[in-house]
Amino acid sequence: MGSNLTFDESLLNYITEHTPPEPELYKRLREETEALGPISEMQISWIQARFMQLMAKMLGAASYLEIGVFTGYSTLAVAEVLPAGGKITALDISEDWTGIGQRYWREAGVEDKIDLILGDACKTMEGLCAKTPAPAFDLAFIDADKMDLPRYFDYALKLVRPGGLVIVDNVLWSGAVLDLKNEEENTVAIRAFNDQVVAEDRAFLSMIPVGDGLTLAFKK
Repeated sequence: MGSNLTFDESLLNYITEHTPPEPELYKRLREETEALGPISEMQISWIQARFMQLMAKMLGAASYLEIGVFTGYSTLAVAEVLPAGGKITALDISEDWTGIGQRYWREAGVEDKIDLILGDACKTMEGLCAKTPAPAFDLAFIDADKMDLPRYFDYALKLVRPGGLVIVDNVLWSGAVLDLKNEEENTVAIRAFNDQVVAEDRAFLSMIPVGDGLTLAFKK
């Protein structure tokens, strides 16, 4: 049976009302991020954060690789469901944006779980892959610049364990991927990544309409 759902605001509100409520700490982080202006659109929703928490719990994840931290909302969400001793490797380039998140991680009592590494994410992941033994993360999340999506994805697949999960954000790009006349560079990059990754034979894949679209890649 085909799906006739249209995700308009009323349906999204219904989903929100039937999702456990966003914690107050998360609300404050979201509101502080929104005050940054249009760039705040980079922040994921509470619905998506809750989904990621569920994935982490289902995997029994104790290690998490995050490529693209922004103000640390997704980092906070996953950190709170990792077990005692769980570890996050969080990669970003902005000291200012991640500095916002660090205050909330500290308040939540999860700062000790998070190793924040500032710099070029591809170089950092290349270095992680070169380690002996290389890390074997349970879960990875890619929410960074779109031009490097293929490289991020390749490194992430190498760095998660067999049976681990890679989640790629923004694969629907507000629906812009459908408009073949749209040649904005990020749109073109995401569209090309989507066309390429569907043939990936190292993982079992599914694209789902959560948030701005997620591709889930379960490593074989």
